[in-house]
Amino acid sequence: MKRFVVAVQEGRFRLEALGASIGPDLLVAVWGGTHPHIGAVALALPRPSLQNKKKTSATSSVLTLLGHKEDVTAKMVSEALAATLKQNVVVTAGIHWDNLGPEDIGAINELTKRLIAKIVDKAEAPSARPSPPRWGKGSN
Repeated sequence: MKRFVVAVQEGRFRLEALGASIGPDLLVAVWGGTHPHIGAVALALPRPSLQNKKKTSATSSVLTLLGHKEDVTAKMVSEALAATLKQNVVVTAGIHWDNLGPEDIGAINELTKRLIAKIVDKAEAPSARPSPPRWGKGSN
């Protein structure tokens, strides 16, 4: 299983993600703010684009906990990853800062796009697997 952690920050806003490959699928937890939690979960599947069958898009299903607004983030991250990586993706999202204005939300959305790019880079990178043990003279 390949695992990775990525983070992005701009000013007071910091987002982090923990990713793990599970066979051919990807599981990602995204959190940030003063009260990280799980506010929404999205499952996205890659599919041919409805506009151009030569391109890959994604479709998703989202579950949102009562009173939470992370459904938009979970959907955006899961669909972007599924379409780019061409694999099934589950994303949990839990981000919270008090008293955010429209400008702050825009900044967090831009930061989320940067986080997606970092996740893609890590998910596509070859796994850092330890070398297999060498058996023979001198080994126990």
